[in-house]
Amino acid sequence: METREIIRAITKLPVSKRILIVERTLKTIRESETRKRMIIAVDSLMDDYQNDTELTAFTLLDYEGFYEAK
Repeated sequence: METREIIRAITKLPVSKRILIVERTLKTIRESETRKRMIIAVDSLMDDYQNDTELTAFTLLDYEGFYEAK
């Protein structure tokens, strides 16, 4: 479906459905942009986490049992 066809179809919908389409479209754009930024951040820090033991020192505790204090 071409962009013009999509827009033509959307304009035929009731306003509430058109607003819903806009909201969901914006949400997917935001999620996509957030994901891209997170991937860039992970890539830029990956070397540090793989080579700097001070950053991963507490991961040794990950497999120990955790009991909530009462």
